[in-house]
Amino acid sequence: MFHPNDNPMERGWVGRVDGERVLHLAAQTLQAFFLGGGGAREHAEYRLAEVTLLAPVLQPPNVRVFESQEAFGFANTTAVAGPGAVVGAAGAELSVLPRLAAVIGAGEQIGGFTLLAEWRAPGRPAPKDRDFALVLGPVVVTPDELDPGGVELAVSVSGQERLRAPVPPFAWGAARDLAAAGTTLRPGDVVAGPPVGRVDGLSGTVELQAAGVGVLVQSAT
Repeated sequence: MFHPNDNPMERGWVGRVDGERVLHLAAQTLQAFFLGGGGAREHAEYRLAEVTLLAPVLQPPNVRVFESQEAFGFANTTAVAGPGAVVGAAGAELSVLPRLAAVIGAGEQIGGFTLLAEWRAPGRPAPKDRDFALVLGPVVVTPDELDPGGVELAVSVSGQERLRAPVPPFAWGAARDLAAAGTTLRPGDVVAGPPVGRVDGLSGTVELQAAGVGVLVQSAT
């Protein structure tokens, strides 16, 4: 999702990033794009530098955050924000757990992958320590374009690298099956894999980066 810098909007438009350009696609939301078979008429073309990327899915139907292959919890969908988010927790010390996440598409299948920054305030009692910020983005990469088993995540704080590690081994199909068991997955649902680590004591500009997905920038206050 994106909006042109000279035409800001909350929900934005669906777009396809192609190198240094973004193509506006004729779909209301990413969910609608998936339900339409992953194809849509192209509208205007913009330079990537002329647009602002937004959360790929605004307020997903559900967010499931896996801590291991067989254990997950639900997260606050209204806490989802996109690139450029400013994160704060009323003066509390902040930590971030970087994760790779799958976005459910049509037919309850995995439609693509994105980055998820799960923010926590360790000084708060659970579960309020993790109830205030989930940052998604910068884009959703389709499964044919990304091997999730080969992704390495890096976290930089104010330009200084604080963490670099591969995504832990994780059977995404099995996680999707567990999430779907006894219920229905909807397009736009998010299934987040285990974190690659944890970075504490955050302030300033925080960047999550993964080759093939891009850089997810946010600020901690």
